[in-house]
Amino acid sequence: MKIVIIGDGKVGHKLCAQLSEEDYDIVLIDQNAGKLKEALNRMDIFCITGDGANVEVQKEADVPHADLVIACASTDELNMLSCLLAKRLGAKHTIARVRNPVYYRQIGLLKEDLHLSMAVNPELAVSHEIARVLLFPDTSKVETFVKGRVELVEFCVRADSRLKDLSLADIYRKYQIRILVCAVRRGKEVFIPNGDTVLEEGDRIHIAATHRELENFFNALGKRTGKVKNVLICGGGGVSYYLAHQLQHSRMHVKIIEKDYARCEKLTELLPEATIIHGDATDHDLLLEEGIESADALVALTGMDEENIIMALFARTQNVPKIVAKVNEDSRAQMVEGLGIDSIVSAKSVTADAILSYVRARRKSIKSANVETLYRLVEGKVEALEFLIRQECEYTDVPLKELPTKPEYLIACIGRKGRIIIPGGDDRIQVGDSVVIVTTERGTEDLREMFRR
Repeated sequence: MKIVIIGDGKVGHKLCAQLSEEDYDIVLIDQNAGKLKEALNRMDIFCITGDGANVEVQKEADVPHADLVIACASTDELNMLSCLLAKRLGAKHTIARVRNPVYYRQIGLLKEDLHLSMAVNPELAVSHEIARVLLFPDTSKVETFVKGRVELVEFCVRADSRLKDLSLADIYRKYQIRILVCAVRRGKEVFIPNGDTVLEEGDRIHIAATHRELENFFNALGKRTGKVKNVLICGGGGVSYYLAHQLQHSRMHVKIIEKDYARCEKLTELLPEATIIHGDATDHDLLLEEGIESADALVALTGMDEENIIMALFARTQNVPKIVAKVNEDSRAQMVEGLGIDSIVSAKSVTADAILSYVRARRKSIKSANVETLYRLVEGKVEALEFLIRQECEYTDVPLKELPTKPEYLIACIGRKGRIIIPGGDDRIQVGDSVVIVTTERGTEDLREMFRR
């Protein structure tokens, strides 16, 4: 599969790294020759220096024969124009990153006119991720499958947790709640558990269940049931706007601190029900003055990772119950987790995952199942994928206990006609089902890969 990526920014670079690992044929276009040289040294890709919106440059990249063109350059206009040209030259599919809220509100019309296969808004995607975490404040990460009906949450087993020193079989027997522990990270080790796995203090577990069952589960654990009501957002960029808009729909009170006065005025117009404060959120005295100690959650969303980390650490000293920090640099994100800030979000990771889902789904046009959704968990060591079962094959209508499943794979849940099934040995996969699997194997594209031959 031939893929042309326009723009060697954060998203473009991450996509190149992930896709080149999976043996896709990648061509990267960027105007910065120095950045391309660095990318060429690190990855098995082909690079072309030039403007991605230039027809001659696209022809040099063999866009007319490309299966997919992904435009993630610095501006929306450049991305949309690049995709339009690529489609006119003969590219089969195009994806554009579109950030501007005005453009994105009319993306349905733009997709049709520009013949886009997909448009991705990183800020909106990240805001969705943060909003999900704030609805389940005891979790550090929440992903959704089966059109939002199933949630996959990351949860840390603390010293006082009722799960500590219990096997998964004991947990299922004791609580009688339809959840499934899909993956466990213990130190540097990541594995797919079984019923005999005993949870230890410090384990990070990934749990799949419906929203209601997760609520029941956390209530049974004696976790706090108080919902997040007051949210303090540091930074007033695009993510903050989208997040505040969503949180207000959930009847949360939102306060945004932004140091650019013109941006504050704009946010006041866009978010009349939010409280907008003009000031520097890295000023600890200002945070205290604005009531950080009474906030249910602090979300650090400035444009600098270092500022977000400092604010998150200060919020921890003020005993803020829920802290979320935007940290784009992967190495910094790993460091911050070690400092006790467990909810880290990254725009480039969310965007790359969304695009990677699309790429996986399109790689093979004739399959028994298509990848609908993909998330990478635990620093990319675990993948959670949703497959839509399109036709009958050797693994449909067979009891799961009779299927020779590899130990690196686990069927987390099955979505069937609006109903969610946490599967047992007697359940069967049927045509039309959405099947969510969790695996430590990278690059799974077909459900058949999880079965021994």
